[in-house]
Amino acid sequence: MSNDNNPEQHVQRGLKNRHIQMIALGGAIGTGLFYGSATVVKMAGPAITLSYLIGGIVIFFIMRALGEMSVDNPVSGSFSHYAYEYWGKLPGFMAGWNYWFNYVVVGMAELSVVGTYINYWLGDVPTWISALVCLGIITIINLIHVKAYGEFEFWFAIIKVLAIIGMIIFGVFIIVFGVGHGGQPIGISNLWEHGGFFPKGIYDWFMSLVIVMFAFGGVELVGITAGEAENPKKSIPQAINQVMWRILIFYVGAMTVILAIFPWNAMETTGSPFVQIFSYVGIPAAANVLNLVVLTAALSAYNSALYSNGRMLYGLAVQGNAPKIFGKLNSHGVPVPAVLASSALTLVAVLISYLDPEKVFFYFMALATIAIIINWAIILVVQLKFRAHKAREYKGLEFKMPFYPISSYFCLAFLAALVVIMAFIPDMRYSLYVAPVWLVGLYICYRVKAGS
Repeated sequence: MSNDNNPEQHVQRGLKNRHIQMIALGGAIGTGLFYGSATVVKMAGPAITLSYLIGGIVIFFIMRALGEMSVDNPVSGSFSHYAYEYWGKLPGFMAGWNYWFNYVVVGMAELSVVGTYINYWLGDVPTWISALVCLGIITIINLIHVKAYGEFEFWFAIIKVLAIIGMIIFGVFIIVFGVGHGGQPIGISNLWEHGGFFPKGIYDWFMSLVIVMFAFGGVELVGITAGEAENPKKSIPQAINQVMWRILIFYVGAMTVILAIFPWNAMETTGSPFVQIFSYVGIPAAANVLNLVVLTAALSAYNSALYSNGRMLYGLAVQGNAPKIFGKLNSHGVPVPAVLASSALTLVAVLISYLDPEKVFFYFMALATIAIIINWAIILVVQLKFRAHKAREYKGLEFKMPFYPISSYFCLAFLAALVVIMAFIPDMRYSLYVAPVWLVGLYICYRVKAGS
């Protein structure tokens, strides 16, 4: 997307194919898996693996809906731009600002758990100090050049990917050969011995789907990168088509190994289950390495959140839906004012980490979950509008969504069910009160802007 305020300025296509692949891969592996999975295991037991599988199928279709539009028209601003173009000015305005709000909250959630991981080694360091230091470092990275963001995210993602693959392989050796367990194979009986595969029943398993879907928040980041990808028509389809096997390996595979090694009912809800299992079998060195990995994962997720926030705010400014200052780029094509504003708002996480460090992650997770559900629903509705627009133009598509339109309506129904489920979860329910207020506030802001 070009900058209407200054036609000489453009975001730069500095992200190579390897960056896009790892950004997409890293976007599917974040704090929701490394940290939030402990809570969801307590809700559903071993059946959580089925939750990740079902959620993964829905995410794959949502990604294909976004990919269909991103390949046809690769721009900075992603589905906010598509909502603006194919649905209308108001939906475009609300989509962009809701996505920006979502990733401000996601950034806060990621920062809020950084201190937890650092406390594994340095128990006396206040969590808010850890969050503040990490915020400063990641902000500087995002101000340098899009290639700097791409390189850091590339290596962050590689660390996460290799660590999970290594953990799965090592876990299989524990299960089959008893490595680190006195040579006594653990086996897989933990998957059903402690109350069965559905120990909490179907109701609690159904409730777990909400937290599982939070873990997948971030995969749509690949659509945001389309405007800065060197070859989006090649790299975007490749990244999106790999979503399904990533979920099978990194979510279903990893959680199956963890729950086979570690009894689900012995798992603590604080800290990472990835660290807990190796402490449980008496391998502290592996636990230390994995704690470093989950810390890297949190930093990676915040890095991506800040990147996407800067580009979305820039896109809104170019549309005229945000103050013009956020549409300014530096000589490297980085929207510096937009990045700084987004970073400044995540300072709220530092404050709340100081006031209530125990529950801060779950406060933000609830808000982020309803925001991302709204975003995904907008993607699906806009894709339906996009298809209608393309049908009128009689133009073919290079990257079509499978089983359209049934898949689009199925995903919308699934997202609606998630909202209903959230009403039955006390820690999630408050976000259903916040969301309407936020959306009404956005509507009022749009009307004020339109009338000015």
